Amino acid sequence: MVENLQIHVQICGTGFPLLLLHGFTGDASTWTPFCSVWGGHSKLIIPDIIGHGKTHISEELDRYTIESAAGDLNLVLEQLEINQIDILGYSMGGRLALTFAILYPKKVRKLILESASPGLETEEERNNRSMSDFKLARFIKEEGIQSFVDYWETIPLFATMEKLPAETKKSIRKKRLSNSPIGLANSLIGMGTGSQPSWWEKLNQLSCEVLLLTGEKDVKFCRIAEKMMKKLENGNWIVVQKSGHAIHVEDAEKFGTIVSDYLSNKN
Repeated sequence: MVENLQIHVQICGTGFPLLLLHGFTGDASTWTPFCSVWGGHSKLIIPDIIGHGKTHISEELDRYTIESAAGDLNLVLEQLEINQIDILGYSMGGRLALTFAILYPKKVRKLILESASPGLETEEERNNRSMSDFKLARFIKEEGIQSFVDYWETIPLFATMEKLPAETKKSIRKKRLSNSPIGLANSLIGMGTGSQPSWWEKLNQLSCEVLLLTGEKDVKFCRIAEKMMKKLENGNWIVVQKSGHAIHVEDAEKFGTIVSDYLSNKN
């Protein structure tokens, strides 16, 4: 329990703590396939981010801001008596991971960002995106989770996931459908790209090691990573060939090896 919010957390493995943050519509089960891969060298801390999975669905929108979510994660780590961590975040979880590293720099040793961004640079961009996120949040509340998932699965960002085996796609869809409409809507409004601060000018202040991972076919996020690299003091960037936005699903074996090597100083 953190600030009257029940946060669901899974833990597996032993070693230096690794906090794993899933993407929008995901949950902790995103990372459970990697327990056997990373659990030998890292203690995996895997929460359901607010608005998702088994974490309590708060009615208070303020709880869903990305800064508030980072603060809740910090309190979770304090309860677990963990003073320093590595963090891996995917997409929305990557934006949250970066936020945590900026707000609590002394607590982060290594930061791994999969298909993530520091947010939008200009106020105009953020305002436009916020209006889009509010519209989508209203759609989720009014039309329901199934209609939203039907739409979400067709956006260009996930086009490369069509090549995945039918069982894998079925599992991902089931996970998305299990989320709360209110939770996802509040997450979009509070933690969406339009709502979060722009961290572009803070990137050069990061003292931890940073690894950016993007899929070759995810052109938008490859461009973002290229731009981020110009501002990072201790940055590395790996492009995974033949993959799109969700590298951890589209090429799980390669993804798992890259992360293990990085955390073990083999990169």
